[in-house]
Amino acid sequence: MKVVVLGSGVVGVTSAYYLARQGHEVTVIDRQDAPAMETSYGNAGQVSFGFSSPWAAPGIPQKAMKWMFQEHAPLKIQPKPDPTMARFMMQMFKNCTPERYAINKERMVRVAEYSRGCINALREDTGIRYEDRQKGLMQLFRNESQVAAVGKDMRILEQCGVRHKLLNAEEIKDVEPALAWVPGKFVGGLHLPDDQTGDCHLFTNRLADYCREQLGVTFRFGVTIERLKRSAGRVESVVTSAGEISADAYVVCMGSFSKFLVKDLDIRLPIYPVKGYSLTVPITDEGGAPQSTVMDESYKVAISRFNDRIRVGGTAELASYDMSLLEKRRATISMVVKDVFPEGGDVGRAEFWTGLRPMTPDSTPIIGATKYDNLWLNTGHGTLGWTMSCGSAHLLADLMDRRKTEIDPKDLDVSRYAS
Repeated sequence: MKVVVLGSGVVGVTSAYYLARQGHEVTVIDRQDAPAMETSYGNAGQVSFGFSSPWAAPGIPQKAMKWMFQEHAPLKIQPKPDPTMARFMMQMFKNCTPERYAINKERMVRVAEYSRGCINALREDTGIRYEDRQKGLMQLFRNESQVAAVGKDMRILEQCGVRHKLLNAEEIKDVEPALAWVPGKFVGGLHLPDDQTGDCHLFTNRLADYCREQLGVTFRFGVTIERLKRSAGRVESVVTSAGEISADAYVVCMGSFSKFLVKDLDIRLPIYPVKGYSLTVPITDEGGAPQSTVMDESYKVAISRFNDRIRVGGTAELASYDMSLLEKRRATISMVVKDVFPEGGDVGRAEFWTGLRPMTPDSTPIIGATKYDNLWLNTGHGTLGWTMSCGSAHLLADLMDRRKTEIDPKDLDVSRYAS
């Protein structure tokens, strides 16, 4: 079967990998000149299977109001007359009940835990490395109320069989020795020993090279995807700046831009671009740098270790498709990394980056079939595209081949929004 994958971020390239490995003739199309040049370029670096949690959580509507007036807040909203933003926020707030949170958390962990096994197998099968580490993730708490609140997450982790341990202020230093530089700063942490870190941009490029050289995947870069042509309940071709391209099946992996491509096909994707920022900081003192990933719960900032760099990612900003780099956002994530690892890196020489995370109101990705029998979706992963990429791509490839899937695909496709 000839398959066209639309988008060459981490989700698109992993989709191409699993489809090609199952024997399909795959072509990947992207407007950029290389893989992973947009959202997958500078993300936080955490491959956080166990930490997969919805942004839509109990108490978020109230916190959002408070954060509007804080200088260093995890969520920022640029006030503007934007009906799409208002609609997204209303849908997200409807998912902030304890019942919806539990349902959405289970869906996310289901995909993420599956992705853990998939990426481990992919690394063994391909031999690619990407400054990866398999040393876990730790969620750091600055006060006891945060420790108490994590209980609901721990119950879901227990139900899903995810290894975890709640650590006190002394025990967190055994996992991350550099935290000894900031005594009294944190009261404890939730450690997820099976989570991982790695450079998503490097991973995606090396996997794309493997797909091209070992699996025969064709990559067409610098080609703008304009629209999909349909006929009799099927997609007939994709119209691009390089002409029409036809295939037996089409997979949409265009992140925050997916919804525009399928809108004319009367498919409504409730995806909104949630803007995130990152710093890539050169390490100046090995002893003062993290060993893996820590997540500062107060500011929702992740700090991950690469070989000789620290990647710091955070802030959820609702600003539509605005890609401007705001210095006040840089100030927030700079403040956090200097507060947690004051001796680790030279923040003054950091690379500053921003990207658009394709967020759904329930924080769960959209994976699976559409009402067109040869059009498939793998999009809407929010802040966890890197984490869920291998699992969602493997699941999609099995669904497209009508194979028995290794996890339950229930409620993961676009039909869950039908009502």
